[in-house]
This record gives sequence, C-alpha cells and structure tokens, in this order.
Amino acid sequence: MRSTFFRIIKSPVQLLGLMLLAAFTVQDDPSKPDESRFTPIVVSDNLDEPMVFEVLPDGSVYIAERKGALKKYNPATKSTDLIATIPVNTKYTSAEGVAREAEEGLMGLTMDPNYEKNHWIYLYYADPTEKKHVLARWEMRDDQLVESTKKTVLEVTTQREVCCHTGGGMTWDKAGNLYLTVGNNTGNQKAAQTDERAGRASWDDQGHAGNTNDLRGKILRIHPEADGTYTIPEGNLYPKGTAKTRPEIYSMGHRNPWRISVDSKTGYLYWGEVGPDASEDSEIGPRGYDEMNQARKPGNFGWPWFVGDNQAFPVYDYAENKPLAKKDPKNPINTSPNNTGLKELFPTAPNFIYYPYGISEKFPLVGSGSRSATGGPVYHRSDFKAPKRPWPAYYENKWIAADFSRGWIMAISMNADGDYQSMERVMPTYHPVQPIDIKFGPSGDLYVLEYGSNWFRKSENSRLVRIEYNGGNRKPIVMASTDKKGGTVPFQAKLSADGTKDFDGDALKYNWKIVGPGTGPKTFNTANPSVTFDKPGVYTASLTVTDAKGAANSQSLKIVAGNEPPKVSVNLEGNKTFFFANKPIPYSIDVSDQEDGSLSDGKIKADQVAVSIDYASEGFDYAEVIQSQRSVDASTQFAVAQVLINKSDCKVCHQPNTKSVGPSFADVSNKYKGKPGVTEMLVKKVLEGGSGVWGEVAMAAHPALPVADAETIVKYILNSTDKTLSTLPIKGSYIPKIPEKDNGKGSVLIRAAFTDRAVSGSKAVPAQTSEEMIILRSPELNAAEADIVKGAELKALGTSGLGFAVIPFSNSLLVFNEIDLTGIQKIEVNAVAQKREGAAGGTIEIHLDSPTGTIVGTQKVDIAPEVDMAKLMAEIESQNKSAKPGEAPKAPPRRPTRAPVFIDIQETKGKHDLYFVFKNDSAEAIQPLLSFSKIKFIQ
Repeated sequence: MRSTFFRIIKSPVQLLGLMLLAAFTVQDDPSKPDESRFTPIVVSDNLDEPMVFEVLPDGSVYIAERKGALKKYNPATKSTDLIATIPVNTKYTSAEGVAREAEEGLMGLTMDPNYEKNHWIYLYYADPTEKKHVLARWEMRDDQLVESTKKTVLEVTTQREVCCHTGGGMTWDKAGNLYLTVGNNTGNQKAAQTDERAGRASWDDQGHAGNTNDLRGKILRIHPEADGTYTIPEGNLYPKGTAKTRPEIYSMGHRNPWRISVDSKTGYLYWGEVGPDASEDSEIGPRGYDEMNQARKPGNFGWPWFVGDNQAFPVYDYAENKPLAKKDPKNPINTSPNNTGLKELFPTAPNFIYYPYGISEKFPLVGSGSRSATGGPVYHRSDFKAPKRPWPAYYENKWIAADFSRGWIMAISMNADGDYQSMERVMPTYHPVQPIDIKFGPSGDLYVLEYGSNWFRKSENSRLVRIEYNGGNRKPIVMASTDKKGGTVPFQAKLSADGTKDFDGDALKYNWKIVGPGTGPKTFNTANPSVTFDKPGVYTASLTVTDAKGAANSQSLKIVAGNEPPKVSVNLEGNKTFFFANKPIPYSIDVSDQEDGSLSDGKIKADQVAVSIDYASEGFDYAEVIQSQRSVDASTQFAVAQVLINKSDCKVCHQPNTKSVGPSFADVSNKYKGKPGVTEMLVKKVLEGGSGVWGEVAMAAHPALPVADAETIVKYILNSTDKTLSTLPIKGSYIPKIPEKDNGKGSVLIRAAFTDRAVSGSKAVPAQTSEEMIILRSPELNAAEADIVKGAELKALGTSGLGFAVIPFSNSLLVFNEIDLTGIQKIEVNAVAQKREGAAGGTIEIHLDSPTGTIVGTQKVDIAPEVDMAKLMAEIESQNKSAKPGEAPKAPPRRPTRAPVFIDIQETKGKHDLYFVFKNDSAEAIQPLLSFSKIKFIQ
C-alpha cells in the first residue's frame, strides 16, 4: 500500500491528501538505513551441501558439509580448503530395502567459547555404522583435526528406517552452556506421527519428541567439561535424578528445531521450527505451520499433539483408520505404548511466530508457498569487540531470522519484555538461495550460508555470503548504455551514463575507456560521448564514475563493429495498448538484417525467428523477461514461465533435467504430457500441494500463487522436453483467455527475437540478437495509478481490497500516458458525487495530449440521490411483521451500489496522452466534485 502512495505523489495537494490518510499507512522509521548501504559479498562458493559455519576473529570461516567434509576459508588467500573428512552416514533403508538419502550426515559445528586458547571444535554427526548421532570434540592444530584428541561428548540413539529431521543447531550462553537442537527422527507425514501399532515405533513421535526419556525432538542444554564429559546446568526442564526423564532436556515437543541462538541480554532462546506439510485442515489435524520460536524458560512446545497457536492433532488410530480424541494443551497426557517417559507432561509453551503454506493473516509479510523456518541471531552491538563494520543501531535488539525455502531475511522487533511487535524484510532485493545458517561474525558482518538449489547433491549456487554495512561514503551506482550496440563500419554510437547516481549526493566525474581490436584505448571524460567505430571487432566500453571522496565504481558493455544488428518488429492490428478477453489479437512479425536478408525476401526463414505470446497475471514484472531473453530456443517461448519459476520456490525442489528432492521437469513432462485434463490436474496440485506420487517428500501448496501463473508454469513443464515448440508462427491470431479465478487485470506479452549470423570469414565479429516486446494491458485501470495526478486528493476506499479513489476538485486532472484509443467506443468509470460527503458534482472531460487538447468524450456527473436507509429498514420490518406463516423474512437492505458512468468516445486512432479534466465553475475551491476510482475501456 505504501509503495503505491509514494509512486504517484506528484503535487502538494496529493501530499496533503496522503497526510490526511496517514491512518492507512505505516511511516518508515527515519533511522532505518537505506538498502544501498548493505553489500552482499561472496566469501566462498563451489560448496557441496554446506550445513553450518563458524567465523573466527581473523575472518577465517569453518564450514561443515553434509557428506562429512570440514572446510576452512582463508581470508589471506581467499581460498577454501578441505581440513578433514568425517566418516558419516547419509542414508536410511526403506521398508522395501532400498537405501535412500536421509537428512543426516555432518549436521552441526561450533567452536568452544575459549577456542583461541584451547582450539576445541565440536561436531555433531551421524555415526557411519551405528544408529546414533554423536556430539564429539577435537583439538584443531595447524588447520588439522588431531584424531588422538577426539572426545565423544554425547550420543543420541536414532533409527534409520525412515527419514527425517535431525536438528544440529548449536550455540552457547554466557555461562559456557552448550545448546543443541535435536530433530524428532520420525517418519515424515502431512500431520502428526502417532502410529501406535506394533513395529511402527519409528512412525510414532509420542515415543520421540513427546517422550521425556528420549533426546529426540528436543533442545538440549549441557555444560561441556575439560575432560570431554559434561555436567547438567541448573534449571533444565527436569532436575537431574527425576525418574523417566533425561536431565539434558531444556525444552521438548519439537519436530525439527533448526538454527538456534541465545539473546545475550535476556538469555532467551530463539530458533526456527520446521512444521508438517498439510496445506489445509482435515480430520487428521490442522494445516501445517512453521514456527519462529522463543523460549524464555524451559518448556514443552507441544509436538506431536499441537502446532502453531495450540492447534491440536488427534491421535490417529491406524489399526481402525480413524482419528481419536485430541489432547488438552493445558494437561497433555502421553499414553503411547512407545513412551518410556512420564505420562503427565507440562502444559504447552506459547509459540512466537507461526505461518502456513498460504497467506498468514497474523503475519502477512512472511509470504506464502514452500516454508522452512531457519532462525538466526538477535543483534546487539555490545556482542562485538571493536567490530570493523557493526550494523546500525536501527537493528538493536531485533531478531534477524531467515526462511530456507522462501529465501527471505526478516528483522523481528520485540518490546522490552520480548513480546512480538512487528517484522520487516532485511535487504528485500537480496534473495539467498536456501539460507541454511545465518549468524553475525566478530567483525559485525552478517554471514549467510546458502545451501543451493539442489537437495542431497552439490549445487552450483551454494555459497557463503558476507553482508557488509557501510555507514560512510557509498560508491556511485553506475549505469552504462549505448544507442547502438553494433553496426557496419564505420558507424557512430552515443554512449550514455544516464541513470548513474550517487546515494550521498556527491559531485561525480565520468571516464569512458574504449578498448578494441588492434588499437590503443580511447578515453572520454564526459558523461555521454559520441564514439566512432571504424574497425571490425568486439569493443569493450567501460564507464568509471568517481565521487568527490574518491570512491569509484564501473560498468562495461560490449559493442560489435562489423555486423549490423537485425531489426525486429511486432505488428498488431487494432488496439496497441489493451487486450480484450476472448477477442482475437492479429499479429505479424517483420525481421530484416543488413547482412542476412529478411523474412519478406525469404533469406531469413520463419523458424529462425522466436515468437511467443503469454498472459501474465497482475503484478508480473515483464522487465525481467527482456533481461532473460537471449537466444532463439525453447526458453524464448516460455520466458514468462522461466521468470515465474526463478521468482518462486520451484527450484527449491525441482531442476530442469536432474532429480532433486522432487522430480525433474523432464520427468514430469515424460509422465504426464498428452494425458487428458493433465494441465488442470497439475495446476490444482501446484496450488494445493500433494504427496505420494514421486516419493515421501510432500509437494508444498501455493494457494497464493495466481492461477494464471500456475498454468503458465505447468504448460512450460509439460513442454520442457519438446524442442519443436521453440516458437509460434510469425503471423497469426492470439485469443487471450483469462484463467479461472484470475482477476483479468494482467498483461499479454507479445515477443519476437532473432539472432543473425556472425560475419562470414571473421571470427572477431560475432552474431547479434535483437528483439521487440509489446505489452498489452488490461483495459481496466485504477484512477489512483494515473501517471499524473494534479489538484486532486487520494482517499482509501472503505471496502477491503478496493484500493484508493481520486477526489478531484474543480480544474483538477489525471493523465494516463500513451493510451491507444483505436477501436474504443466507450469508457466506463466508477464516479459518484454524494451529498453526504459534500460533493458538488461536475463534468468529466477527456482531452488528447494536453488539458486543452481535443475533447473526445464528456460526461456530467450529478449529485446522486440519497437513499433513506432508515425508511427502507422500517418498510421491511413492517412487511416481515405482516408476513404469512412459513414465509421467509426479507433480509435487511444493503446500501445500493451506484451504477457506473459511461462516456462515449469519438473515433480516435493511435496513441495519445489522455487528460481527464474535472470541471464545475460553481463549486467552491475547497469543495470536492466527486469520487473517481475505476476506469474501463470498452470496444
């Protein structure tokens, strides 16, 4: 809502209107640092399933990988080297006797608080042969684990019949106590695991997370001793010696507690908790929730009987195939035959933040789709000794938490007591690829470990990122462009630095350096020089911009001399601004190239030109399609789908041609393509989720994904193996169809691209690609989104979801730029003048290109007659009293909706700026004329 306001503020009157509507917005804290002050820097890449890391004071970083590798990043050499390989188990054996990948392996890593003196490192891993997880300590000498110093500190008995959930997060408090998160190690189902049948103990979490005598599904707190043993600190959940309990347990009732941190000021624990996979409520339990949790003291967090805000799962009777009674969160009783601990448990502790697959009404900023709460640190400047780059005071006392699947980082604000207040995105433009661990380093920088897009195997995009805060002078942001990216020699190109800016407002110096084949570099010290290219080859034009304090930044572009770029044009019959549902859009494509010929002379063949037409739902950023479209191949037809996939969580579980945690797109295509009704079936599965077809891991639900986007993605996946579908015809007709449940306010994107041939006989002159894309908008616009609003105010509409109305005064105006009125016969507007709001009524005039330009439509809006609701209510009440026996009473009336206003439009061709001018010479200067919200163009 706030971004819409600030995008259209163009006059003092609008600003006044915005101030009056402050109740509808949340004003930014002036102390909040601009995102430009944060810089993500890749510290280490080419990692193989990285899990956790620790940063040392000298900037070196230890990184643990799931398959057992322990690596160290050296800041002096900027290299990452293998330190040791820990023998670990990474598999489980299914009921069919098949070995499959599990989540276990090398899962945890932490350094002793006194590491600089004792060099002790703790690793938590799955024993390679025995069914147990081990916490062990080694001494690190000369970047080597000294095997003779190994001490087994603690062991957790586990099972390997079924996957999943291991935990593995570790942290320390000021007293030198070590906290360890331990997953529930139970079968992964949509709901709670409560299978009490004989031989099914591995599927009964009542014997794991809900068992006071079992370490699984717990957060443990121990005090490691110098001899490799540990003692129990005072204040854990059950005192040492309590029958049927483990004294190591700090909190219980966890499904998969993930990364954990201790608030150094309050001592409170914070962690991410991965929840079950159900996308909706059912008889077997509520929909699943992930949780970002806080523990102010030891407690029971409810799993497997409760999730979220104490939403209860029934114990399911698998023998009789029916749900049984639900537990009481105030007095949970564990009666499972697999429980070896206490039956009477503590009441459940409150959960802090919780969210489902769908949109959370209580925490809407967390988004929707796949979810996997990671956790993160609470920021305190006092935690760092003389840090080089401390984060700003704005983040003091805030919990910096991430979600593995959704790829965001949130700053969560709390009051002095630790109660939740609000959350906001940290660096919204930074999208970490599955952040699996996140913490501050001694220098004050935030480090984010990105697991990468492939599950259970190496990903090309796995990496460790350091986010540095710059509180001083910032480098300029450089934008380099050219009006001509190539041509036959000689030709002249105008280079441009337009768009370059400095966030600190410094004066800037510009330097262009042109490097080409066989010539010395040419330099220019102006922002927008004209340059002549007279020798064939590829030139690099580098723009360096320096601010007044000496900070510099650069950007380069390529210019190809000796090959004229092709010319591509998309030609449409009819309106070139709007599409109209179910009405055909005739199109044709023209391509010509100075060296290669043209479509019209037959030297360029139709199948060499890539053509695509897509409907994209409201809010789609079509600029990303232009950036991603590069060549003539199948991806060109499905460029919109690829942008949607890249912006979504699809790659969390799927890859184009290789299996990840889910099937590859190729596998899905091979299984389903050509089957009747498969598109509708897969769209439903994308929106609602599912399981059981491709393995044990459930597919996440995406209820907030627009149906149109889901359909576009599914069509791409189904056709991903068919290279013959790389292009549409160069001439044809497209009929836009609005997908079911879509609001129809999206866009139709018509694109064409052509890549010419490299110049014959010269390897130095490569091929060139040109493209054109036309975006046809929905014919329904919001008045508040006008390009110019002058002399009018904005008003939030009282009905949820309707947005804002423009309140014009006499001689105020709205402007919509570059609107094609070809074929438009009427414009429908939601305009009403109500006496109770003090409106005077007035005339709407539509002018071309200026406030006094040609008038193509006009309509008077009179004051609407008032409806006497009290009189209507009395009449209905009287009628109901005299109703015959058995006759249904009449419902109370709703305030009638106002009929839209229609403005006839004179026949007009071509694009024009449309000026909506509002007039009433008899109205007072401060008197509003009417309320104006929606505009719809009608053929």
